[in-house]
Amino acid sequence: MIDPGQIDHGIAAHAKWKYRLFDAVKTGESEWTVEQIRAYTTCEFGRWLATLSSAEQQSEHCQTVVELHRQFHTTAAEVLELALRKEREAAEAAIALNSPFSLLSANLTAAMTAWKETLARG
Repeated sequence: MIDPGQIDHGIAAHAKWKYRLFDAVKTGESEWTVEQIRAYTTCEFGRWLATLSSAEQQSEHCQTVVELHRQFHTTAAEVLELALRKEREAAEAAIALNSPFSLLSANLTAAMTAWKETLARG
């Protein structure tokens, strides 16, 4: 059985990543590498997703979240790469409101929330 609290934890963790990216864009520095960010299966939420049973992983909600999660990490890595190359204007544009990263982040959060609500209804 899936613990909806894990989904809440994932939402919070990815919100923190957005702020870390904003900071990296502002400073041009990060304690994380682009490769670490791109690896969507190594973050805590990604590792948790991998522990789900095959049946749970086959649900439409889970598959949607996994794909959006992968895209989130790929796009976040692209933003971080710009930030670390000190391409501040390009990095700012890449995380601006209505940017692909911003829209993807919102879609991931919405998909995670929908999944959690479905689980709560049983």
